[in-house]
Amino acid sequence: MAKTNDFQICQKYLDNYINTIKKEIDTCHIQLNNQAQSYPVTTLSFDQLDHYLKESVDCQRKYLSMRNNKQSQKFIDNFHEKQLFETISTHHLTIVDQNQYINRLMSIREKQATIYEELLMLEMRVLCKFLPKNFDQLEQFIAPMIYSPLNNDQKMIEVRNKRYKTIQEAKRIWLNVFLKSYEVQLQEYDQQYENEFLQLESHLLDNTNINGSCVYEQIQQHMNYQTNKLKHRVSMKIRSLRGILIKNRRRSSSAKNTVGVWPEPYLDLLTNVFNRYEWKYLSFGPSCIRINQSAIRPRHQQEIAIRKDHKSIYDKVRSHLNEHYFVPMTATILKQYSNQLLHDLNHSYFSPLSYNDQTLALKQAKKVVSIQRKIKKHNLILRVTDKGYNFYIGTEKEFDKKAQNFFQDTNAFIELKENPFNKIQDNVIHLLNQIRAKNFIFQWQCNKMMPNRIKCQLAHLYFNPKTHKDGIPVRPIENTINAPTTNVSNYLDEIVRPIFDKECQNTTIIDGTSLIQALHQYMRKGLFKSTTLFCTFDIRNLYTMLPQEEALNILVEFLYLHGYTKAKGIPLETIRLLASIVLKENVFVYGKKIYQQVLGGEMGSSFTLTLANIFMWKWQKRTFPSTGYD
Repeated sequence: MAKTNDFQICQKYLDNYINTIKKEIDTCHIQLNNQAQSYPVTTLSFDQLDHYLKESVDCQRKYLSMRNNKQSQKFIDNFHEKQLFETISTHHLTIVDQNQYINRLMSIREKQATIYEELLMLEMRVLCKFLPKNFDQLEQFIAPMIYSPLNNDQKMIEVRNKRYKTIQEAKRIWLNVFLKSYEVQLQEYDQQYENEFLQLESHLLDNTNINGSCVYEQIQQHMNYQTNKLKHRVSMKIRSLRGILIKNRRRSSSAKNTVGVWPEPYLDLLTNVFNRYEWKYLSFGPSCIRINQSAIRPRHQQEIAIRKDHKSIYDKVRSHLNEHYFVPMTATILKQYSNQLLHDLNHSYFSPLSYNDQTLALKQAKKVVSIQRKIKKHNLILRVTDKGYNFYIGTEKEFDKKAQNFFQDTNAFIELKENPFNKIQDNVIHLLNQIRAKNFIFQWQCNKMMPNRIKCQLAHLYFNPKTHKDGIPVRPIENTINAPTTNVSNYLDEIVRPIFDKECQNTTIIDGTSLIQALHQYMRKGLFKSTTLFCTFDIRNLYTMLPQEEALNILVEFLYLHGYTKAKGIPLETIRLLASIVLKENVFVYGKKIYQQVLGGEMGSSFTLTLANIFMWKWQKRTFPSTGYD
């Protein structure tokens, strides 16, 4: 408002200002009432109040006791240190001047403390996301932004993310070099320190005028006290540094736009729609668990969760005790256990949180809700990256294009017009009953493979983006946990995988150690020569390339060639029938459509992996028949 002496204008301004304040106060009252309803005030009994007061008093008493003990120990250590120094100073050594040795030892420790302080400062900068300036200067040197595609958003995103990844990897390499350098310097100073002590010990033991071993121990204790002092001084300095770094980072405009070394979501968008608090929460990755999720829920939801947890735990314990220890289902001890379990769950769910924990839980919940709303508003998709520990964020439209490209490239799926779930379930049950009636499997095997009609449902397909590859292709994964063929698939893998591991252990490389062992064995056979070539094969979409009939034939051939006519008592032809229904009845839901896989097997299944390995065993024998290495 401009300066004026007009009474009416001033009065109008004040009225508007007062009304604005009243509205803000009313808004605050509404928010307080909403929060009060979320956390109803519960009255406590006298015994409960007494119990909580005693807990508070005990907590404060323990804190005071711990603080006094620390101060007392510090005083004792200082007193003992002075006594040691006076005792050492009273020795009159003719051969060696202990003060020179002590000064040299202290000089080494002080230099080491300086390096240690720099190391901790660098680690604290990494934790506070505020790297030294020499790291940020790498950006323009390593990957300057000299090219920006025009009229091609996806290309622009790709170029930007490649630049980001290049800078991040370079900074991580440089960070590792710095950390390794500090580590080497600390080790060198440790070695110098030990050498000085060895020389001192040798001179002291050669001196016949004094008790050399006693003086050596006293000097060693004195140096330990001095070292602990240096460590404490460094730790206190670093502790105060954290707050300074966080403040400086918030004030720095360049720090917010620089590439860091810490993991962040892969942003497949032109602009970031999330604020810095939401982005920081997303940067925690898929392993982050929101704290106290149940504590901030309405009471009726907590009660439902308690009943669900109680039923689940009680049923499992009761069944286990009845099956293995023959405890009757109606035993009194089980009733007592049920009551105690319910009491413990109520105490766990309804125990009051501290103000800080409650505030933090509410903040995290609000962040999650805000993130979900933005994802829905902007039609985004949030996925876990393949072979990574971070999130991928992109548009639904572009991600669906990648999925459709996968369907077209593999040509292994057909879209179904009708839902075949009931038919598949009936086929699995009919096959199991049929082979059980012919005594090809035992009853317990039949029960183990039988689908649960109550829990059964069609599998669901989803994709994880491969952000480490050009073009960001997708990896398909089927959620088959409740599919009709899952139990059959799991049992087949249980009986076939150990056979494959046993028979193909000489030609299977599982890690670096097994590779070295295989190379040694190859050399002992005299096959390793100067002309030996090392070749690797990257097979794309192996799960969708397996011809189903040929894969089944190779499975039977593999078992037969290794001397198996049965596996766990099941004939090979029966194993083929079971494997066939797993492969050919693989139907899943993606989006609002139903697909059937006509080439290969279900993706993400352990049995399909075993079958693919056996298929590759046949391919290897066919492709390299005379390598001399079986």
